[in-house]
Amino acid sequence: MTDAAPGFEEFVTARGPRLLRVAWLLTGDAHLAEDLLQTVLARMWPRWHRIADENPEAYARKALVNTSTSWWQRRWHGELPHGELPERAADDAFAAVDLEHSLAAAVRLLPPRQRAVIVLRYFEDLSVAETARLLGCRPGTVKSQAAKALRVLHGRLAPHLGTGATSDTEGGDRCARR
Repeated sequence: MTDAAPGFEEFVTARGPRLLRVAWLLTGDAHLAEDLLQTVLARMWPRWHRIADENPEAYARKALVNTSTSWWQRRWHGELPHGELPERAADDAFAAVDLEHSLAAAVRLLPPRQRAVIVLRYFEDLSVAETARLLGCRPGTVKSQAAKALRVLHGRLAPHLGTGATSDTEGGDRCARR
């Protein structure tokens, strides 16, 4: 790095792992997450002098969500490969790993904006207001998108949790697309 962006390297060193986690939760693929984060950081670097004094982590999160959404919209999703779900593991340790992988897979199947709401609200622990600000929508939209996504996740994860719930249909989203 050069002196053209003082503080940028420190920001990447300090916040990079957390931002990579957000990218992975949004994409579900380690390599794609690295590409996503690299793309966002490459776009931030020339603007660092403006971003640094504000809230660069929030800026990066919003850029991750927006870039991920634009990547997702460009890809064709006509078919999704799937297979038989394995029987529930008898050992609790294996069951917990299976549930974690099932949760990650279920989150990745959500529509992009619902996925963004779930990642920001529940994995990044942002408030409704912060999530709404980052996504460019109203707090009520964040709440309704979270509720719809949680219903879908509950339905998809019911077999792993041992409940008899079924999946609801996925709702649309009203968060601003930028």
